[in-house]
Amino acid sequence: MWTQKRNSINTKEFIYLFSLVGWGELPYEQAEKALENSLCTFAVYSAEKVIAVARLCGDRAMSFYIKDLIVHPDFQRKGIGTLIIQDIKKYIIEQIPEGWYVSLELISAKGKERFYEKQGFDLRPTTEDGAGMYLIMKI
Repeated sequence: MWTQKRNSINTKEFIYLFSLVGWGELPYEQAEKALENSLCTFAVYSAEKVIAVARLCGDRAMSFYIKDLIVHPDFQRKGIGTLIIQDIKKYIIEQIPEGWYVSLELISAKGKERFYEKQGFDLRPTTEDGAGMYLIMKI
């Protein structure tokens, strides 16, 4: 049915999915650099056509960040996002020695928070931590 692959997505495929979900036009060179500098990319294919992607960033020790989890609109709500999250968690477990604690973070697209809660993520702010924060800079 679907094929999962790591570090397989090319720049054109990434830009296609990025724009397909309404996130705007991404310059080729910027997308290429982002993919090159990701710790790992995760993709799902249907009949050799990419239908989902995510990038993992981080320091390879304490902090990991899920960036750009995108599922083609025609394939949403079919468990593909869950497959990617599971593979990301598996990848981290493969990289980190037993007994270490790591932080896996993300910023949810608006309206997708419930999906991430089902994957075990907590909403921010919590009673113990402050709100998740970010700044987007136009250069």
